[in-house]
Amino acid sequence: QVQLVESGGGSVQAGGSLRLSCAGSGRSFSSYAMGWFRQAPGKEREFVAAINWSGGRRYYADSVKGRFTISRDNAKNTVYLQMNSLKPEDTAVYYCAADVQSGYRDYAATRLVEYDYWGQGTQVTVSS
Repeated sequence: QVQLVESGGGSVQAGGSLRLSCAGSGRSFSSYAMGWFRQAPGKEREFVAAINWSGGRRYYADSVKGRFTISRDNAKNTVYLQMNSLKPEDTAVYYCAADVQSGYRDYAATRLVEYDYWGQGTQVTVSS
């Protein structure tokens, strides 16, 4: 069992920055990939970024590439999403997720269905 708790969401003006955190507990945090997804009102949940167990492999949606950075600190059981140059279209509930089946692969999944555990989400609102 894995528990995930996101924090760091809030309201910001376009061009601003936020850093989201996701604290994990339960099964060994350093042994699986983590991902960030988001869901805007009336839209499906979509992939944002993913990172493998070591942090050596990172993947981004085209819409956030160059603006968002995913990272992890396995000693703190935490994964981060640094979001810069925010746009109104980034407004959504952001979720972190754990792919506990991934193990020590040199890869992190980008598909929602690959992830087994989810946090409760944190709201990010970007105003123009």
